[in-house]
Amino acid sequence: MTRRHEVAFEPDGRSASVRPGSTLLEASRRAGVSIRTRCGGVAGCLMCKVNVSAEQAASLSPPTQAEIRKLGSLLSEGVRLSCQARAQGDVTVTVPEDPLKAAIRKKLAEQQQEDDWWS
Repeated sequence: MTRRHEVAFEPDGRSASVRPGSTLLEASRRAGVSIRTRCGGVAGCLMCKVNVSAEQAASLSPPTQAEIRKLGSLLSEGVRLSCQARAQGDVTVTVPEDPLKAAIRKKLAEQQQEDDWWS
């Protein structure tokens, strides 16, 4: 029986058990974690970025040529493309907040502050 790797996703707190070599994008789908992508997982759209701590980086495959070309210096900051990074051990990654959701959350917070001021 092949050893499986546990891929955990923050801030959702969800995880999936995957075969070695599975991409983080595949693992996210198994875990029910939404990671946006438009290119079908070929490193074309750069929407599927995730953050990986330096301690966790060794549990992933080395960056592909596509990641090196597309991400450049972001790689040194722990950014990886979930469609390219493959699990080689148990790993925890952070999925950034969707930009649209972040904008809506910010607007709702501003409205709440305004409502509180008038109350």
